[in-house]
Amino acid sequence: MKIHVLLNKAEINPALLKNKVVIVLDILFATSSIVTALANGCRSIVPVRDVSQALKFKENTPDPSYLYSGELNADTLDGFIQPTPMALLNAKLQDQHLVYCTTNGTVALNDCIGADKIYVGSLLNTQAVVDKILLSHPHQTILIVCAGSNNRFNLEDFYGAGAFVSSFSQAHNSADRHFTDTAIAAQCVFDSGSALEILSNSRVGKMMIDRSWDHETAFVTHHNRYNIIPVMQKDGTIRTEP
Repeated sequence: MKIHVLLNKAEINPALLKNKVVIVLDILFATSSIVTALANGCRSIVPVRDVSQALKFKENTPDPSYLYSGELNADTLDGFIQPTPMALLNAKLQDQHLVYCTTNGTVALNDCIGADKIYVGSLLNTQAVVDKILLSHPHQTILIVCAGSNNRFNLEDFYGAGAFVSSFSQAHNSADRHFTDTAIAAQCVFDSGSALEILSNSRVGKMMIDRSWDHETAFVTHHNRYNIIPVMQKDGTIRTEP
């Protein structure tokens, strides 16, 4: 098993996704929000690229069981639920479907179509995803994709990648795994400090403090809070799998 980290979604090469297993990370907040929503009763999530696709979906699917959440450049879209984990918890998603769009995370998820399998990862469900991959894909190449921010490097996503690399390296038979330099570097960042400290000091983390959303940042730092495995399905929706 080879484990490699992509620093942002601009590094995704569709031609190289075949037979690869992908873990997509947008720690603040898209993938953390998706994990939280599904862990708390949301039936499925439709990750769309932008607000125009969300509105088109709404026009074509006048179903009250679909709720809408999204942002553009960290500003919540008009008429949409704030796309952060605790805000979604307060939106009562039990037995609902969620159409979800963000500037980076949902774009990265859609850019990975073509991979053999696409998992949605966060600090909240790291171990569950790692255990599933070791069981189901023991010999495949794993790409941990940091969504980044407008095709730039994000510290919080790289820290999250390090959490996954650390879990892979500590698992049984770790000598059978090859970690690339970016994977090793991500683990060094993960080992360098606490999740709350590092996320709060990132550019986006500081933005969350300025918006008084630091409670959302604190929420996503809880390692392995949820034992769920969200997977991007062939129909483009995200659902949990055993």
